[in-house]
This record gives sequence, C-alpha cells and structure tokens, in this order.
Amino acid sequence: MRDLLPIAREAVALARRVIRSRVPASVRAKGDRDLVSDVDLAVEDAVREFLARETPEIGILGEEHGRSGDPGALWWALDPVDGTSNFVRGIPLCAVSLGLVSGHRSVLAAIDLPFLDTVYTAAEGHGAYAGDARIRVSPARELPDAVISIGDFATGEGAAAKNRVRLELLDRLGARAQRIRMLGTAAIDLSWVAHGKLEATVILANLPWDTTAGTLLVREAGGLVLDADGSEHTTASAATIAVCPGLAGELLSLLSEVDG
Repeated sequence: MRDLLPIAREAVALARRVIRSRVPASVRAKGDRDLVSDVDLAVEDAVREFLARETPEIGILGEEHGRSGDPGALWWALDPVDGTSNFVRGIPLCAVSLGLVSGHRSVLAAIDLPFLDTVYTAAEGHGAYAGDARIRVSPARELPDAVISIGDFATGEGAAAKNRVRLELLDRLGARAQRIRMLGTAAIDLSWVAHGKLEATVILANLPWDTTAGTLLVREAGGLVLDADGSEHTTASAATIAVCPGLAGELLSLLSEVDG
C-alpha cells in the first residue's frame, strides 16, 4: 500500500490547486443544514478522474457522487472539501481527505489543509507525517491537561435525541477538560489528535469520507481510535473516538456515563 502514497499525495495536491484557485460561485443545500458548493463538486470530479486513471482497479467512494469503479476489497474514500460550511464563509479550517480502505480498515491516508499549508500522510506500519516530519500524539494523562474537540451536532431525523447526548457530553467535558473546541471538520480534528495539538476528538458519527484517512493518522501516530463502546474503530463503527493512550480510560468512562 505504501507504493500508492505518491498517488494519494498528488491527488490531494490536485485538490488543493482547485480549492486555492476558485471562490465558491454557488452553494446549495443537500440536506438539513448540509451544504455543497460548486468547488466541492469540481474537486471531487478532478480527483475521481485522476484516481480512475492512476488506479483503475480501485473503486472510489466520494461524499458528493457516491461509489464508482470496482467495489472490491480496496477502495478510496474521498471528502473533497471537509468543512464546507467553514470554506464558503472564508474560515480557513477545511481539508481534503483521502483514505484507502482494505476490508474495514484504513491503510493509507493523505489529508491536505489548503489554507494552513500542511499535508498529513500515513501508510499502515510506517508512521504518520506532517510534511516530512514524523508526528506523535500527546503524552497527556489527565483531562485537566486536555484540549478536546467535539464533532458537529446531529441534523435531520432523530437529531434532538442524538444532541441531548452531545449536550450532556459537553457539560461533563467542559467541567473537567482544559478546553473544548468544535472545529467543524473531522479531518482536522483527527489530524490534530495525531499531531498532538489536541488530546482527543469525540465524533458521535462515522462517515467514511470524513474519518477514513484521519483514523489511520491517529493510529500511526501512536493514538487509539475507538467506537463509543470502546471496541476498535472500523468503517462500520457508529462513532469515532480518537484519543492519546493516557486519556483513553477516563474518556471512555465518561462517555459510558453519558450514553448509559
């Protein structure tokens, strides 16, 4: 899989060029408070074309156009602009997220932060990197030392019940953690846990285009990625909990209290 890393790097670099060269000309709703811009679509089209040419044997799952190509054991998971709501408002917290999945686990990752001039990459068994520098998760061991990000609130059907859990979680974490953040992009949440900028992120959802690349970064940087029940995270998990090892027990205990 490591041999495919240059292709993944070039794919997200292509996406960066499209994002940096265009201002969104149209933005429309595609669901309850969920947006898509013409730039999202242009990026996905460009990356799909590139990957279909370079790796025709590997299928693609993209946020905007769904699945295409061979739906075999290997497939790319692409979010062309993770953090569209930030992007269309000129907030620089957005990312291009590209992961390669084998079975139910990510094995290759490339995440480009086009307005922060950072590219994160990882290949299973070979570490996680910001540019050419290897990165590691935080050594923190207590919640008062932790900055923790929370995923977006739920929307659509059943959102009220789901958000009651989120509000209870915010209340408990807010009383114990050093700081709470809501960045609006799962790719950056996970990248910054891997980079030690955050001690944990709690995303009570799991969309493969959002989380596939970032979960590998965290694991390769020495962190844990778990479902809400503490089981190992896969593409089939219900939630995405990424945490430095020293805080895993305390954070999971708190989550069980909220969800229980």
